[in-house]
Amino acid sequence: MAAVFSELDERLIKFIVSQPMFFVATAPCLDDGGTGGHVNISPKGYRDTFAVLDPLTVAYLDLTGSGAETIAHLRQNGQITIMFCSFDREPKILRLYGTGRAVLPDDQSWKRFAAYFPGADDRDATGIGTRMDRATHRAIIVVTIDRIADSCGYAVPRMDLIEERDHLARWAERKSVDDLVAYRVKNNSASIDGLPALT
Repeated sequence: MAAVFSELDERLIKFIVSQPMFFVATAPCLDDGGTGGHVNISPKGYRDTFAVLDPLTVAYLDLTGSGAETIAHLRQNGQITIMFCSFDREPKILRLYGTGRAVLPDDQSWKRFAAYFPGADDRDATGIGTRMDRATHRAIIVVTIDRIADSCGYAVPRMDLIEERDHLARWAERKSVDDLVAYRVKNNSASIDGLPALT
């Protein structure tokens, strides 16, 4: 039976931190009626890139990537949904609805939020981790939650995690800090609908 929760309790936090990936959904509002533009859904992975800051605040480390739709949409209207989905024996889907913002490396609050991701720069003993330095971290997305709801997830298949992909880490290792800056200027300055993202 689906339920709505007033805040993230110990049980929900345990579920969140045990998931190897999560999904982020945002959408722009391009007309006066609040509609238009492309809805965006992004899968996110890598251990130690998601943190629960308090019972109604979460954050995740946003790595340099092909697009910046989430950042552009948050700059425009702030609306975001994060979904966690269990792929193991016990089915469960958990959605966090809220308002988000992108904290960039030159923001005064960057250091405070970056402290929540101490393991994001190093691979652990199992070889899992981003293996990327701070130059690849383009933002920290901070979300204030206004609704927490779960659902059954009965139709989601069971799957085993073999390992995290290291493609992004290897791609970033071949880039200098200046290369990564140039990449973000070229590919992350605007959304596919032309909204400003990383500017």
